[in-house]
Formats: sequence, structure tokens, C-alpha cells
Amino acid sequence: MSRIRKTWFEKDVAAREVGVNPALLRAVNVVAAGGLMVLSLPVLLVAMLAVRLTSQGPVIYRQVRVGMDRRSCGDYPECRRSDDIGGRPFTIYKLRSMVANAEQGTGAVWATANDPRITPVGKILRSSRIDELPQLWNVLRGDMNLVGPRPERPSIVRLLKDEVHGYTLRHRARPGITGLAQVSQAYDSNVDDVRRKLSYDLTYLQQRRLRTDMHILARTVPVILKRFGAN
Repeated sequence: MSRIRKTWFEKDVAAREVGVNPALLRAVNVVAAGGLMVLSLPVLLVAMLAVRLTSQGPVIYRQVRVGMDRRSCGDYPECRRSDDIGGRPFTIYKLRSMVANAEQGTGAVWATANDPRITPVGKILRSSRIDELPQLWNVLRGDMNLVGPRPERPSIVRLLKDEVHGYTLRHRARPGITGLAQVSQAYDSNVDDVRRKLSYDLTYLQQRRLRTDMHILARTVPVILKRFGAN
């Protein structure tokens, strides 16, 4: 995509984002997340017990991620932040699937296939996406939607926004538990993977409608069953 086309596309994404009915979208996400939380509670409790009995460390893993950019005044000085990572940070919740202090000494890094930091139970949780269930609470809190670009850590966002042109555009929407990129491609392992996923995220922003979200949620089910992209 040329620089000229990207500039046009960036403006188009911003225009389309405000075309979504936020009240309806929020209501659907709250109702759906609440229902899923109730239905998945037995699975979540069993998974939490398994984590507790098989490895040391907290059952629920908390991590800071970059959320939606709610600014609407563009690049004016009053919109700038002292540490601009593209969106507002929030705490994401997951079932712990790695050993405690997995990133001690390494900092934020991508997980890899057969990553030795992943516990045996954690491997099952990650492949089945059960480790993501606590993020339903993030949806109820308003940090996330069921569908949207996956949120990343601030340190990785700082790196990618300089290496991948247009990367922070994905913060124009609330991040999601699943998304078009997640049902179309496996986990990131390098910057080229990020570029490919960004193209899916930007396509989602262009086509974003409630029916689009329903379609992506429907595609998520076979992705989970086939364990697509699981480490």
C-alpha cells in the first residue's frame, strides 16, 4: 500500500469509526459477555483449580495492555500525552499459563512454539483459549469488546509503532478477545506477522458493523476447536 493510499486510508478509518452505533454495540457486548461468563463459570473454576494445583504463582495473571484511543481532536497539542503509546492503558486478566515471573530478566517477548515457560496445564489452556475467559470481565468493565484488535503491551507498542507504519490506527476501536486477525492468522512471532495482522485489523475497522462482529464470533468457534495458532 502506497504512502498516499495509506494517508487516505487513515482518514477513512477515523471517519468510519464514528459511524458505529456505540450504544447498541456496548449493550450487545455487555449482554453477551455476561451470558458467556455465567455459561463458562464451571469451566473457569475447574481451570483455576488446575492452575492452582499444578504450579506456583497466582491463578489470575494481570498485565497492562494498550486500549482504545478515545481522543477526538487529532494531533493538536492538548491531545498529546507525555508518553504516547496510542491508546489508554488498562489491566487485562487471564488465567496464568506460564511459570511465575516468566519474563523476569527478558522483558516483554513473544511466546514461541514449544515455549519452555508455558506450563503443561497452561498449554492446554492456551490451545483451547480457556485462559482468555477472565477477559469477559474486561468486556463488562468497558476495557474491551468481544471483537476487536487484540491489545498489546506498552513496551511492544512503543517498538511496533516505529517499525510498522499505521500501527496505532488499530487503537481506534476497543480491543477485543477475538478479532479478524485472530481468526485469519496464527500468533505473532515477528514483525512481519504483525504487519500482516495489521492489515486484517485495518480491514476490520473499515468494515466494522454489528453483523461483522457476529460473523467473526462465528468464525472463532471452529478456530478454537481446531486449535488454530495454538502454541
